[in-house]
Amino acid sequence: MEKVWLNSYPEGVPHTVSPTESSIVDIFEGSVKKFPERPAFSNMGVSMSFAELDKLSRDFAAYLQNELGLKRGARVAIMMPNLLQYPIAIFGILRAGMTVINVNPLYTPRELKHQLNDAKADAIVIVENFANTLQEVIKETPVKHVILTSIGDRFPTIKRWLVNAVIKHVKKMVPAYQLDNVLWFNDVLDKGKNQSFERQEVSGEDIAFLQYTGGTTGVSKGAVLSHRNMIANISQASTWLEAQLSVGEEVVITALPLYHIFSLTANCMVFMKYGGHNVLITNPRDMPGFVKEIKNIGFTALTGVNTLFNGLLNTPGFDQVDFSRLKLSLGGGMAVQEAVAMRWQEVTQSPLLEAYGMTETAPAVTMNPMNLKSYNGTIGLPLPSTEVCIRDDDGNELGFHEAGELWVKGPQVMEGYLGRPEETAKVMEGDWFKTGDIATINEEGFVKLVDRKKDMILVSGFNVYPNEIEDVLAAHPDIVEVAAVGVPNEGSGEVVKVFIVKKNPELTDADVIAFSKKNLTGYKVPKEVEFRDELPKTNVGKILRRELRDN
Repeated sequence: MEKVWLNSYPEGVPHTVSPTESSIVDIFEGSVKKFPERPAFSNMGVSMSFAELDKLSRDFAAYLQNELGLKRGARVAIMMPNLLQYPIAIFGILRAGMTVINVNPLYTPRELKHQLNDAKADAIVIVENFANTLQEVIKETPVKHVILTSIGDRFPTIKRWLVNAVIKHVKKMVPAYQLDNVLWFNDVLDKGKNQSFERQEVSGEDIAFLQYTGGTTGVSKGAVLSHRNMIANISQASTWLEAQLSVGEEVVITALPLYHIFSLTANCMVFMKYGGHNVLITNPRDMPGFVKEIKNIGFTALTGVNTLFNGLLNTPGFDQVDFSRLKLSLGGGMAVQEAVAMRWQEVTQSPLLEAYGMTETAPAVTMNPMNLKSYNGTIGLPLPSTEVCIRDDDGNELGFHEAGELWVKGPQVMEGYLGRPEETAKVMEGDWFKTGDIATINEEGFVKLVDRKKDMILVSGFNVYPNEIEDVLAAHPDIVEVAAVGVPNEGSGEVVKVFIVKKNPELTDADVIAFSKKNLTGYKVPKEVEFRDELPKTNVGKILRRELRDN
């Protein structure tokens, strides 16, 4: 496929990147030196400056090295929502030359046991709300050290006592647990500040993160992301964005959890490089609380998944938020629906740009140009130093506008799946990573995501892509959310079934089908409609089609 897309690059953006840093630690040290007094992270109205983050992460690293005796390359898990403790732990672990294992705090005991064993975790930092989950499995894992924290532990004394008391005794959000020989996060920092810290020379080949896939197609696998993978993607994304970024002035709303690769790289890392202020949202599912928290901040950027943007738009008071400084609204993690993007721009006066990536690509692969005026239905252009192509099932390269599997090659592509050479071989063809996503490319190089390969519905031999069905129905004024799946049918093999959360209680299945017939060709029209109060989602808001299909 001729790379004519190079001519479509935004002005001033290089086609390749050559990071000068060797590791994330280099980027971190540069930022804390340049922006010591700037707020780096805040949570529930409490801020932590770059200088404070520097000191606290150093103290955390010193404790890991001295008191716990963990060596370079040790693996430390973090299991918590977005709290000030999270960046302290991340950068402390990395500065000590160790590897971060990000863990979803909503994991079941079975899922947690699998991940801790698969990653061979030496220690875990966990918020006590989920300590009862760890209690059930810790004796069956290699974990030797447990560092506990409470939600409000990094707040000033009175607020800390109040927040922790309300969460534990009023809201009763901390189930009873019994863990032996635990350490407390604040005690760790207090002891660490009196100990020596041995700075590690971290190389690009060292493993920075073991980032686990969702496991929706089988056992969850650990993508090995080296420092080289991460700094490449930080450099790729920041080069793309930097013409619009004001150094030392950006304020980004971080609602997606930091254990998710999108938020980890885009928010925590890229904005840190430019002295940005990350506003951590601990519970974005509390939409009224979320809106109240960001109402008067004057933020400049917000990242999220489609369901997050849609949820905000449907929350009373969101249209009263201060959008005067907003210049970047970035959607990823799942397809951005046109109806959501159009309404977002109408309310915020900021286009909702779509980007695309995967855990295995650290994550960014493509992104729409910052000067895009409105939603264009694509996931953008390949980032610098990134090659993409479209292949058929036999691996043959396809032409423009031909739908096939999206393959990616670039320095951000993972080293492989931890301890799973056979699984790695299934997705790697030389240096090319096979995404499992169906896409097309146009002559200007813009990539359009059609659907997940495994989610494709086959109706009488015709390919039907759930994203298309969902995009059409999301435009219906009486529909809040929709998911489309294929269900078995004797006559056609499969038919389309849609699950809908409705805004108007009067909406009927006949209304849905009639609307579909006006906008979709016959074999794409849903044959079954089921209304739900809510749709099952991952903790970052991606709708679980598989769960709907299987149940």
